[in-house]
Amino acid sequence: MLPNDPMILLSYINTKLRDYYPSLDALCDDLQEDRTAIEEKLNSVDYTYSEELNRFL
Repeated sequence: MLPNDPMILLSYINTKLRDYYPSLDALCDDLQEDRTAIEEKLNSVDYTYSEELNRFL
């Protein structure tokens, strides 16, 4: 289960991407999470996913 607070979610997702996953799609597939829901929640606090850097900025 992912954190509900957007800022905690940001930290959690970026840490997972840095340490374990080559892409957001790989993370979502492995954790069985909805990529769109993650992106919408993080977009609500002005963060977007960079495929080039594999992190939310």
